[in-house]
Formats: sequence, structure tokens, C-alpha cells
Amino acid sequence: MRSFRTLRMMALVTAGPLFLAVAGLVHPRHLTAATAGHWTGLHIVLLPVFPLLVLGLLVPMWGRPRPDAEGALTLLAWAGCLCFAAYYSGLDAVAGISAGTVVDHGVHGAARQLFATGDELGRTGVYGLAVASVATCTVLWRRHGARVLPGAAVLLAACWSFVDSHIFWPKGVFTMLGFAVAFALLTDAAARPAKDVQHPQRGTNR
Repeated sequence: MRSFRTLRMMALVTAGPLFLAVAGLVHPRHLTAATAGHWTGLHIVLLPVFPLLVLGLLVPMWGRPRPDAEGALTLLAWAGCLCFAAYYSGLDAVAGISAGTVVDHGVHGAARQLFATGDELGRTGVYGLAVASVATCTVLWRRHGARVLPGAAVLLAACWSFVDSHIFWPKGVFTMLGFAVAFALLTDAAARPAKDVQHPQRGTNR
């Protein structure tokens, strides 16, 4: 039976992607004069939410980096999380808030360039998240063994889908749900007692 602390951590790491999945259900499919106000307002609300995705990587891997290979992977994961938080927030600001504002005020021709810039920022952020995900899963595998593999598989599939899905229905919504499932699985795997773990690099004594 899962402890209350584990359930709290699972709630923490899944809150962001679940909120984004719900937001994806009401996200306009296209930016037009009629949807511009909604588009802008939604992205203002989401500005602090997108960076919360990195909690799903940081919480299961919590701890000070050690001066070894695992510590180097932890630092790489932190750097990837920072890259995602910075650059995907840039996408939200440029292609979300800025593009919505110019269309809402009847400025023609600017939105397309804003979308192009935002897409570049977003891809950079997702690539950073993917690097952080691989590094995190490697650290967790070293610590907890093969039980992290289901969560890792779902996480990497969600990262691949996230490159071009944003949170748009339907692909983006299912991508966010994928992140929620992956983060819950990884958190649960990392929270189990160490005595249940067979380290991938060591056999058991009999």
C-alpha cells in the first residue's frame, strides 16, 4: 500500500500536466480575431504552469549530486529542466501572449513571424526536456532498477509527441496525460523501499 507521502508526491508531479491537459480541451484550435482574446488570456494563465512539468523529473530524483557519474547525470537533468522552463516559457510568451495580442488589436502580418519564432523556442525547450528525461531515467534506473522502465518508456513517448503537439486537442491533451502517467509511475518506483530493489549493476546474495 502506498504511503500518504508517496501519494502527495504523485499529486504534486501530476498536477501540472493534468492542468495542461484540461487547458488543452479549451485551447482554441486557430488564432483568429474572434479567438484572440481567449488565446491571449489562456496563455497568460499557463505561463507559470508549463515549467511545472519539470517537477515530474526533479521530485523522483531528489537529492544533492554526488561526485560521480550519477551526479553528472543529475546536473545534466537539471540543465535540461532549466532549458525547458526558459525556452518553453518563451514559446508561451511569443506565440501565445504576443501573437494573441497583435491579432486582437488588428495588427496584420506579425502573428506568422511570432509563431515561427515561438515554434523554434518551443522545440528547443522540448529537446531540453527530452535530454533531462533521459538523464533522469538513467539515474533512477541506477538507483531503483528495472521497475522504472515502464515510466521511462511512457515519458520518452510523451517527449517525442510533445515536439509538435503543444497542448492542442487531441494529440496535445493525450501527450499531457502521458506525462502525468509517466511522472506518477516514476515517483511510485522511486518511493518504494530500497530493500525491494535489485541494483542493475549488482546481483543479489544468496
